[in-house]
Amino acid sequence: METKSTILIIEDDESIREGVRILLQSEGYDVLEADTGTSGLGSLNDQVDLVLLDVMLPDISGLKVCEEIRKKSFVPILFLTAKAMESDKLIGLMAGGDDYLTKPFSYSELLGRVKALLRRYNVYSGRETPDGDGTAYLELAGIKINTTGNEVYVNGKEVMLTELEYQILLLLMKHPKKIFSAQNLYESIWNEPYFYNCNGTVVVHIRKLRVKLEADPGNPQYIKTVWGKGYRFGTE
Repeated sequence: METKSTILIIEDDESIREGVRILLQSEGYDVLEADTGTSGLGSLNDQVDLVLLDVMLPDISGLKVCEEIRKKSFVPILFLTAKAMESDKLIGLMAGGDDYLTKPFSYSELLGRVKALLRRYNVYSGRETPDGDGTAYLELAGIKINTTGNEVYVNGKEVMLTELEYQILLLLMKHPKKIFSAQNLYESIWNEPYFYNCNGTVVVHIRKLRVKLEADPGNPQYIKTVWGKGYRFGTE
């Protein structure tokens, strides 16, 4: 029997919270609710598969909540916010968020983001497996990556990546000679149409990936920038 996914909504606007809860429950999800950042952190447990997080909360900011969640969990986080500035979006992603939805949003758009994040997370956590069975590893230039689930080693030491970081690294390592533009990466990993402002989203995730993989993130050896073209995996 398929296990229901559990979604935690941390949102202080009761009308928005109620509408989202009714929508998600109608799709078969279990829903937990919190109206403050503190109560949201208290409601987080190992059963939660996705967090919908408002940026503007009455006690502590959603960005701070996100940072606290990331200290103990890689559960996907979808920010809900009235702010539409690109800089606000990038700050949310740098804090550890996976995606960003600006209010007012349509329920169909919300459901699309929710399902995409849950699908990726279920593969990452081993609840689902991609096509084919068994575990296969790919090893290049000192990095060993499990091609069927989020497991990465750099020079024998395990590195913890978020699901999106893992997907980017896996794509680059599968095609080490190919240069991927920001558009290539965004459309391949996020499975959404690329617009110019999506470039910042890609840049943030590349930066975070380098911090985790590289001995010197300022002089990357694994995730190379090809100026004017994009990124490729370094095999030197």
